[in-house]
Order: sequence, then C-alpha cells, then structure tokens
Amino acid sequence: MKVQDILDKISYTRLIGNSNSVVNDVIQLDPSNTRDDIICWCSQKNIGILNDVKHGTIITPPFEMEPEPGCNYIIADNPRSAFKEMLEAFFVTPDPEFRIESSARIASTATVGKSYIGHNTVIEDHCVIGDGCIILHNNVIHANTKIQDKVRIGSNNTIGGVGFGYEKDEQGNYSVIPHIGNVTIEEAAEIGNNTCIDRAVLGTTLISRNAKIDNLVHIAHGVVIGENSLIIANAMVAGSVRVGRNSWVAPSSSILNKVTVGNDVTIGMGAVVLKNVTDGEVVVGNPAKPLQKRSS
Repeated sequence: MKVQDILDKISYTRLIGNSNSVVNDVIQLDPSNTRDDIICWCSQKNIGILNDVKHGTIITPPFEMEPEPGCNYIIADNPRSAFKEMLEAFFVTPDPEFRIESSARIASTATVGKSYIGHNTVIEDHCVIGDGCIILHNNVIHANTKIQDKVRIGSNNTIGGVGFGYEKDEQGNYSVIPHIGNVTIEEAAEIGNNTCIDRAVLGTTLISRNAKIDNLVHIAHGVVIGENSLIIANAMVAGSVRVGRNSWVAPSSSILNKVTVGNDVTIGMGAVVLKNVTDGEVVVGNPAKPLQKRSS
C-alpha cells in the first residue's frame, strides 16, 4: 500500500513527507530500523526517540524536531488510535463469515442468531445467542445463558457452569448448593480465552455492555461487571461482587466475596481487595488500600 492509502482510512491532522511512499510491514518504534517500507507509531512519552529514527513512516503526536528526510510523519492527535485504525484497515484477518461449524453442537432448544459458532463449541438447552456474535472454538456455553448482539468470545471458555458454592450437611460433609440462575452477556462485550464465568445461584451473573474480560479470568457466581469495565488476565472476581462502570481490574488481582467496586476505579496489579472501593479510587497492595482519587 501507499501512505496515501493509509491516510484515507485513519484520523490524522497532517502529513510531513511523501504520500506516495510504499508501506509493506508494521514494526515497533525502532531507531535501529533501516527499512523505508515500514510503519510504526510513537507515543508522547517516547517522542524523544524520534530523533534517532531515520527510516520509515511514523504515526506520531506533534513534535518540534527537524524532520528526517528518510521518514514520513503522520501527525495525529491520538496516534495510538490512528495506529489501531490502520491495523484494522490493512493488517487484521477478517472475521469469519457468520455460520455454525459442522463440529459445533447446538441444543434443539437453543436459539442462535446470525453469528459465527466455532469448531467443537457446545451450546446447551435454552441458550439464546444474538446476531453478529463471534464465538470461537472449544467453548462450552451451559444451559440458559443469554448472549446479546455483537459479543466476541475467544476459545476454550466455560460460561454458565456451576459455581463453587457448598454447604455442610448433618454429617459435616460438603454438598453443592444448586445453581438455578444463569449468565447474561450484554451487547458488544468481549471474553478472551480460557476464562470461566459461573452462573448465579439465583438470578444472573451479568457481564454488562462493552465490558472486556481478558484471558484466564475467573468470574464467580452472581457477579456483576459494569459497562465498559476491563477485567485483566488472571484476575479473580469472587461471588456476588459488583464492579461499576469504566473500572479497571488489573492482572492477578483478587476481589473478596460481596465486595462492591464503584465506577471509574483502578485496582492495581496483584491487589487483594477485601473492602468496598468507592468511585474514582485507585487501590493497590495486599490488603488493597487507596492510593489516590482520580481528578475529575
């Protein structure tokens, strides 16, 4: 492609350089690069590195240095977003066509809209899958799960299984409490790979609209994840936890049963959350304690 082809697809403010230059590959920002046919991006915090980059096309925030003659500079207010737009337009493998692979197993009582269901995925009784969903391979979606439109689910997930809820009997032995609730995943939410989302004992485990759940996450029974919140790899969200809107739960963090996490919260990496977290707080450590509040 040419630089002009990229400019036609992304949000930018101006070009310094040659719009007819050819781009064949994408790399990270690298001062040692000697190829002219690559494209990369530069964040504001790495702007000083631009002085050492002598070749290629760079999507970058505004800068004050003298441009290098061997470089093209695509100036963007949000270079990371522009870089994302470029990747989506030219380098991402297209989504599969909406179809059900022959190795998938769909219960006769389940309803599946115009979506893609991958190899060896099992969808049990009374599940409802909306339109525009991408559900990849080797997933088990247990009975009564509701998945709204445009949800994306990776591979090797278990959604709607029985949670870890037990009660001792008269002999002191543990027996499982029946889980008769379900899981609901709202529109445009995304689930990664190798993640487990348990159904509620009563009611619903809810993944709200546009929430993003990373790989290797455990969402226990009765949890609510708010709109636009991100739950990152290896996080554990225990039973009946409520996570508000626009919150970030960092890798390897754990949240105790029935804790409420507010809106716009950041939970730091590896934090162990034992108490409620109010709106806007940043909590870190074990046990997690407030670090600061985000400025409004």
